[in-house]
Amino acid sequence: MAEARSSLHRLGGRRPDPEAVKREGWRAERILVVDAADPRLTWPERMLVEQLGDRLYGRRSDAMARIRPSNETP
Repeated sequence: MAEARSSLHRLGGRRPDPEAVKREGWRAERILVVDAADPRLTWPERMLVEQLGDRLYGRRSDAMARIRPSNETP
């Protein structure tokens, strides 16, 4: 008996590059997706992202949620 195949299999393939999706979201829709631990950000920028996230969505409950400066060891 033949296997049933989904009509969606043609839509499969490679996943889009997450950075490209973020870039397009920002350019087209002004939606910003930022990882607060992104190494491209400076320490003050990471703190700003943390503060914005806390203000808009509430504080994270886990103690390790705070981003450490890049020169600080865990």
